[in-house]
Amino acid sequence: MREVGGVGRTPGAAYFADVTLFDGRSVKQHAGVLVAEGRIAWVGAHRRVPREAAGAREMDGRGGTVTPGLIDCHVHLCFDGEASFVAEASVTEPYAAVKCVANARRQLAAGVTTVRDLGGFGAVVPEVGRAIDDGRVLGPRLIASGQALTISGGHGWNSFARQVDGADGVRQAVREQLRAGARSIKIVATGGVLTPGVSVDFTAFTPEEVEAAVDEAHKWGVPIAAHAIGRTGIANCVRAGIDSIEHGAQITAEIAREMKERGTFQVPTISALRGIVDHPEDVPPYAVEKGLQIIEMAQVAFRRGIRAGIRHACGTDAGTPHNPHGSAPREVAQMVAWGLTPLKALAAATSNAADLLRIPEIGSVEEGKAADLVLWDQNPLDDVSALLRPAAVLRAGEVVRPTG
Repeated sequence: MREVGGVGRTPGAAYFADVTLFDGRSVKQHAGVLVAEGRIAWVGAHRRVPREAAGAREMDGRGGTVTPGLIDCHVHLCFDGEASFVAEASVTEPYAAVKCVANARRQLAAGVTTVRDLGGFGAVVPEVGRAIDDGRVLGPRLIASGQALTISGGHGWNSFARQVDGADGVRQAVREQLRAGARSIKIVATGGVLTPGVSVDFTAFTPEEVEAAVDEAHKWGVPIAAHAIGRTGIANCVRAGIDSIEHGAQITAEIAREMKERGTFQVPTISALRGIVDHPEDVPPYAVEKGLQIIEMAQVAFRRGIRAGIRHACGTDAGTPHNPHGSAPREVAQMVAWGLTPLKALAAATSNAADLLRIPEIGSVEEGKAADLVLWDQNPLDDVSALLRPAAVLRAGEVVRPTG
């Protein structure tokens, strides 16, 4: 890939010439994309390139593919992916903020231009998000959830979540997360793999508590996600109107049909399970045991969701054991391995994810939208491993991964 241009070129403008374009939903050959002032100024056939492109810096992507920037809907920026998630939670908030900044840069370098964090320490992640927005540190667009909400003694109580009980308590906790800068909410509706002493399918919040959380989040206009592995907890969340089921290992055929009807997304986080079960040498035995209990049923549930027509969104759960930040490309490949077509898997990491996060300005390559783009040397729809090799990454029109 090369840059072409010189005297007289339009400042801040760039043109992707004669590329394969995945616009978030479909594929176009021999396309051109003009970027100006941080936004997509024009999209069309390269042979019809507009006059404005004459003064732009040309990003010569012949033979390459342009896609929207990838979106990871489930990360934990305060965690690095060490073998023991609970042990890693012992750091102080200032140190966690430093880790958060470094992990945000890793996401961007991998072509991930937006992330949603679903649980950290105090207000660390919302404050890092504010620093990114202010231009003080480099990172992707960051949709912070503050602390996840769990019941007393529930999954995550000793790592990324705040303990809260009762419908009124849940409402108050949602409001306090939003006051601290959260732009999304997460509840922990069932047990989980990484908390000792809590079974994976344990039903945590009552239906009334779940309904209170969903109602309060939606009243403020923000999406709400549910960590949900067990079938009863999943059903409670879907019926309450949750926006996304994170994990969803025990999604039944009945629940899958209801998710389709309601438009509930599934964020499968396959990378998290693989990181745990593939490393029994150092991940705590209780976590490996629970991961092995559900990995096969998780794959069955995912395929059940495909048949039912559930919309999937990409989420890695990055920060969990052996699951480093910047792994969205690998999660896309995992979804393909589990039965999703490459086009739908890439849509899960772009347009679907943007819809879930309620950010209409990203996720697709259309005129007027934010110029969050990635150029790949090869077409990831032909070979999904091409996602491991971004040639150039633009965030709001700015090249943040050097070309060359």
